[in-house]
Amino acid sequence: MKAEYINSFYGATEEVFKLMLNLEVKRGDLEIIEGFSKSKDANVTLGVTGELKGNVQFSFSKDMTLEMVKIMAGMEMEEIDVFVSSALGEVANIISGNAVTRLASHDYKCDITPPQITVGEHQSISMANKKALHIPVLTDIGEFGIDVFLPE
Repeated sequence: MKAEYINSFYGATEEVFKLMLNLEVKRGDLEIIEGFSKSKDANVTLGVTGELKGNVQFSFSKDMTLEMVKIMAGMEMEEIDVFVSSALGEVANIISGNAVTRLASHDYKCDITPPQITVGEHQSISMANKKALHIPVLTDIGEFGIDVFLPE
């Protein structure tokens, strides 16, 4: 997978987390995954269309999801409900939109599809037996993952 794919999504994540949540992020060790992505309690999947075709999945723990919404909305939430999942979907949507803008600077013309949100433990998202790159992202409120599947 090309470095500009990964750098576009990671750089957009850094920017959005700083601006929206006032949080610094740190990238963990990249990992190749095959078959099923590493899902958590709340997962947001977006398609990538155009010159690049594939998808990206953001996976968050329940605790991190609720803390993010608390920071963004100033409200204490106890469960991942419609409001919380909508806010999470919007964060992933903004990151992905910024990432495809960054990809455009590398001459890739692409767009994203609306986010699909799955909530609950033990959700598995099939990557159709293709390889993806897992980017672990660490913050002061928890760790989450970005799985990027953009085949050459």
